[in-house]
Amino acid sequence: MPVESAASLVDLLRIRAADASKEKGYLFLADGDVESERMSFADLDRRARALAMRLGEVAAPGDRVLLLFPPGLDFVASFFGCLYAGLVAVPAYPPRPGRGLGRLASVAASAEPRAVLTSPELLGRARSAASEEAGLSGAAWLAVEGVENDDPGFAAEAELADGWRPRQIHGGTLAFLQYTSGSTAEPKGVAVSHGNLLHNQRLIREAFGQSEESTIVGWLPLYHDMGLIGNVLQPLYVGARCVLMSPLAFLQRPEVWLRAIDRYRGTTSGGPNFAYDLCVRRIGEEARRTLDLSSWTVAFNGAEPVRAETLDRFAAAFGPSGFRRSAFLPCYGLAEATLFATGGEPGVEPVARAFDAARLEQGEARAAAVPSSAHGGAPVRTLVGCGRPRSGTGLAIVDPERRVRVAAGRVGEIWLSGESIAGGYWRLPEENEKTFGARLAEEPSSGPYLRTGDLGFVADGELFVSGRSKELIILRGRNHYPQDLEATAERSHPALRPGSGAAFSVADDGGIEGEQRLVLAFEIERRRESEVADAAAAIRRAVAEEHEIAVREVVVLRQGGVPKTTSGKIQRLACRAAYLAGALPVLHVDSLGLFAPDDGPAPSPRGALDWATLAQRPLAERAAAIAEALAIEAAERLAFPAARLDRRVPLTGLGLDSLAAMEIAGEIAARWGVETDVARLLGGASLEALAEEVALRLDEAEGAAPAEVPPADEGEAVAADLGADSPLSPGQLGLWLSLRRAEIDGAGLYQIFGAARAAAGVDAAALGRAAGALARRHPALRTVFFERDGEPRQRTLPDLAPEIAIHHGAAEGADLRRRLEAEALRPFDLARGPLWRLALFFHAGGAEEAPALLLAIHHLVADLASLAVLTSELSALYAQEMGGEPARLGSPGPAPRRLAARAANRRPERERR
Repeated sequence: MPVESAASLVDLLRIRAADASKEKGYLFLADGDVESERMSFADLDRRARALAMRLGEVAAPGDRVLLLFPPGLDFVASFFGCLYAGLVAVPAYPPRPGRGLGRLASVAASAEPRAVLTSPELLGRARSAASEEAGLSGAAWLAVEGVENDDPGFAAEAELADGWRPRQIHGGTLAFLQYTSGSTAEPKGVAVSHGNLLHNQRLIREAFGQSEESTIVGWLPLYHDMGLIGNVLQPLYVGARCVLMSPLAFLQRPEVWLRAIDRYRGTTSGGPNFAYDLCVRRIGEEARRTLDLSSWTVAFNGAEPVRAETLDRFAAAFGPSGFRRSAFLPCYGLAEATLFATGGEPGVEPVARAFDAARLEQGEARAAAVPSSAHGGAPVRTLVGCGRPRSGTGLAIVDPERRVRVAAGRVGEIWLSGESIAGGYWRLPEENEKTFGARLAEEPSSGPYLRTGDLGFVADGELFVSGRSKELIILRGRNHYPQDLEATAERSHPALRPGSGAAFSVADDGGIEGEQRLVLAFEIERRRESEVADAAAAIRRAVAEEHEIAVREVVVLRQGGVPKTTSGKIQRLACRAAYLAGALPVLHVDSLGLFAPDDGPAPSPRGALDWATLAQRPLAERAAAIAEALAIEAAERLAFPAARLDRRVPLTGLGLDSLAAMEIAGEIAARWGVETDVARLLGGASLEALAEEVALRLDEAEGAAPAEVPPADEGEAVAADLGADSPLSPGQLGLWLSLRRAEIDGAGLYQIFGAARAAAGVDAAALGRAAGALARRHPALRTVFFERDGEPRQRTLPDLAPEIAIHHGAAEGADLRRRLEAEALRPFDLARGPLWRLALFFHAGGAEEAPALLLAIHHLVADLASLAVLTSELSALYAQEMGGEPARLGSPGPAPRRLAARAANRRPERERR
């Protein structure tokens, strides 16, 4: 049955569940590397029917259901479970531990959900935090957790699913609410119908050239429109394969995104500008050489203004990796239009043109004579075309005051019409009339149009977006309402005048070209002008902590300095213009006010602070060196001079946002093997305190060489006379004691594993040699654990052969999964080792079939990040053993206790990947 016959997303999934193969559907990568969840379209249909039956017991058709999930496929199943039950899904970001509900509370107050679906891990914490919120106090809370075909709960779920009966759902039925507002402004839930979604899916398929042969790879948040509609619904619509990972995995290690495109031969993937810039900054040349991006045919770029510089930098950096500039597909859209509105042509290089900047400000799109003002000409702005509208989408460039189309070559407000335009904002009739009910004065029968609030023009059929007429602030692809930021700032210090602040964005002259930076201008009480510095610091800190964005400049003004209307409303655009013209009555500007008064010594270069260098230094000197290195990292992301960063000031006080925190945490883990909690970076830690913690953790992980001790008697004969033993780190000790309390000594507990399909005809002997070389490289793979006089100890052996198990006759499906899991959870002998193993599972069809390869390792010596490194290096060493090029591997790193400390600092639980 063709998908065009589907009247709803429920029909669409039922069609795919009946026709699609098991290979089509969704795959989720834990930490961006390890395959942790799979769900075919048939699996999704079964889970959705079962969830719909559960929801039918607590909610009636048309009720709203809040979805609170960490990244993973449970969100996808829950979204469709709502649709199958005739309910309205409300995706939202789960509240962070130790923080108020903030935005979630305002969303709940607007949507009034009858039920909340969440994960078992979040159920208790989130429900407790929401117990006193009016919008959530009466909701039913349900935990959702997927089951595999061979899990004990599968039969019960399948039986429940069999009881589902289709409901009357059509194109006009409301599917979900996409909330776009923040925590203090009146929340705006875009009401998106089944018909809106199906039409938008047709637009995306047409624009991107998608088919069943496509493979879509994505890291975007699933509660966000681009992640849900572009990365989850589009694969379903075209019947393709989808590979997903968490946003956190990408932000911490951007290379996992591109590595997934390489590994799964992804054809379609993308994100906002900042994602491409992040890859250029964080992925080095050595890693780029290992990537093959030749399969990537559609690299969409949207959610914020598309910058030509970003496209140029990424194409230059990853061209040697097989990326083609023609893969870029700039697009324009917004939640009010479901998602996609216009886009370029697949396989055609984006259009970038230079325009006279001064003329653009005056509303005229005049081509510039030279591509850059550096040649002495007038200032220019290079704009990237965002393609054209598709399949009946109406586009008009309008003078919003006169409500008439502007002349060719003039800038106006972008108005859109068509089947993808949502029905309006949930329960905001006055706002809907203004935003969704616009009509052209000279064409009253046309429309109604959506007023986007964006400014642009059309040249040669191509839409160019030149700016914004409304006050919404877009930073790194996220929408921020100025009234939210102003309210947060106002609460931060008692000296600030209520209702007298303006938030706006301007081009960042000191950072990435074309990037926007946030400015907050605020009046201060006349009698408290002596507190300007403290008030400015409080604003910066409060906005960073609550909204996780950096305020690049805080401008404290004299009383009456913020432009207002006669009725007292803030004129933000007028304030921005006065700021740029230097016409505001400024008392204090906080760009450098939190930094040390002197320039200080030049920071140490990155390369001089590798692990080996630091390991030789005393603890205090090591901490100081790390602080200098972190200052460089923080300064780069905050666009401030590193030498002037006060190491004692909380990073949030400097304006560290969540993305910068994740980048710094990733840099710490990559360079020194210490995993840092991002919440700590955002919770008030200073550079100095963070550096001391990293230095101490390195000291714990490596330690000093202990004195020689006589061999132990029980369980340690293999380790005798082969080197001194040492105590466990505090984190390792916690794992050890947990094992002892469980009295199982390792029966699958704290064992990490991953499995993948090996190449057909794999040479087991060559694999064994590669594994031996890997063990010689990494001391952690030669470490054993035992007790002496009741105290746990560890020792690294000079040689310890890896274990490789060969299994024949494995059947596909549930049988293979059971055998893989049994091998992965088979206990390790901690005292004799090795604490890792490989296993090959050959099909019943013989050695010519591609076998499954398992790698399992104990959490005492490795974590998931280490598992990814070992897998990559094992592949390179095997290729070398098979006569390929010599493996290009980095430094093997420190002694085993570093890896062990990293592993022990993870949350102790059984890791099944």
